[in-house]
Amino acid sequence: MNKNIKKIAVVGPESTGKSTISQLLAKYYKVSWVPEYARYYCENLVADYTLQDEVNMYYGQVALEDAILVTTESDFIICDTTFITVKIWSDEVLGETPQVVLDALPKKPYDLYLLMDIDLPWQDDPLRDFPEKREYFMEVWHQELQALQANYQVIGGLGEERVANAVRAIDDFLSR
Repeated sequence: MNKNIKKIAVVGPESTGKSTISQLLAKYYKVSWVPEYARYYCENLVADYTLQDEVNMYYGQVALEDAILVTTESDFIICDTTFITVKIWSDEVLGETPQVVLDALPKKPYDLYLLMDIDLPWQDDPLRDFPEKREYFMEVWHQELQALQANYQVIGGLGEERVANAVRAIDDFLSR
């Protein structure tokens, strides 16, 4: 595995365009894209999720990312979210975070995080839960990224402006 592959993560609260923009960015740069494992996992749940489900989603996200890292020819990859989401949801919904996730957070950093702003209109989706808590979750994302001393940029704007802002942030990062 090429250890020099940079990881750029598209993160943020629900309904901020993470999946859409991460796919557009991967296509724009012609690089590999890591989808959000939790979406696939939750689509198949038949009961309320548990702490074990959160652990499963952590391992699934890491496995997807690792599979892309070993097969990509790119200098960097675009990740549709990260397992930090597992920590945020576990804390909020279950009141605790699986230890495996806490242990991995400082050991599996990303080179750049694009934190999607909450300036997009809410889009209903069966897997989205908290339309009234967008500001709260935006603040949580800031706190989590700052706790990791992460390199991150907030990306706002609608439509093509949002994509252009993300491209500018990535170009600035890659030119350093």
